[in-house]
Amino acid sequence: MENLVNFNMAFSNIYEGKKVLVTGHTGFKGSWLALWLIHLGAEVYGYALDPYGDKDNFVRCNLSSRINHYVGDVKDRQKLEDYFTSVQPEIVFHLAAQPLVLRSYKDPVETFETNLMGVVNFFEAVRKTPSVKVAINITSDKCYDNKEWVWGYRENDAMGGKDPYSASKGCAELITSSYLHSYFNQPNSCRIASARAGNVIGGGDWAEDRIVPDFFRAQETGTSLYLRNPCATRPWQHVLEPLSGYLHLASALYTDERFAGGWNFGPSYNGNFSVKELIDEMIAYLKSGNFSFPSEAVEKPHEANLLKLDISKAVSILKWQPVLDFNETIAFTADGYMHEADLSSLIDQRLLQIDQYTQKAFNKNIVWAK
Repeated sequence: MENLVNFNMAFSNIYEGKKVLVTGHTGFKGSWLALWLIHLGAEVYGYALDPYGDKDNFVRCNLSSRINHYVGDVKDRQKLEDYFTSVQPEIVFHLAAQPLVLRSYKDPVETFETNLMGVVNFFEAVRKTPSVKVAINITSDKCYDNKEWVWGYRENDAMGGKDPYSASKGCAELITSSYLHSYFNQPNSCRIASARAGNVIGGGDWAEDRIVPDFFRAQETGTSLYLRNPCATRPWQHVLEPLSGYLHLASALYTDERFAGGWNFGPSYNGNFSVKELIDEMIAYLKSGNFSFPSEAVEKPHEANLLKLDISKAVSILKWQPVLDFNETIAFTADGYMHEADLSSLIDQRLLQIDQYTQKAFNKNIVWAK
């Protein structure tokens, strides 16, 4: 029989009783992070715009009643600084962003204002709040200057980006590095890092122009899913995978400044699959669904065809590693959407998935779950 982990003791029990502030907590990843922090015994504060709609994970889990929820725009520096001052958090995660590639083509100004000045305002708030011990800026795998080569990008590879979203994330990394070396390089200063994840999927994501939400919208309406780029290969990972990396990184930084800097939290080396393979597996798991391809002649905005992260640094130094294989990622994701059929038990199902994930990590002898 498997040994059972004490779920609240994960991450060296660093979060219990601490004030943790999350920007972008109404978003997909932010809402899951807030849920996990609640589960770890943290006193959670959120600063974000209102959720997009009533299907968002934040709304359906009724998180506004479970955390300290504050509506604000990260572009408003004074409001953000005032909130930091009022909360006096110890650990902060910055997830507030314009997160969509196609939307960045439609509104590049909003994308750059949010994804660049939002990061600047975040670190200014950190700089002016002495209580903050650790600050993590969450960016994206798309921050790298993607040459579509077959090997993964490492933390010391060049930043870049052809589309406005990717360029904004490359800039966000440069901003983080600048603040690290200009303001947070003294022994007693706040410890900061950036974290880059792959293509994150999981229950509760209903954003526009994302393949998995589009698939489940097609399931609801009984229509065929249209795949823009069926052969595009991505580092797919369940939302809990990078979140475990962020939480582990922050807990390590809390006690050791050597973990400052940039980190990749992606799937294993053989964890990249095409869009078509992802949907094929989802259909096989659910035993329903279909899709169609676009014509090769269709003109569409540029999106990368091949993108891969090298996670060697996180594996060798942080002792972090992915927990789920591709089939488990599909199962966790599909089950997460299926749980939304009963909203009365949804938050319990979300917390159960966190426990199941933690148990799998514990069984694999992964450091943060011990």
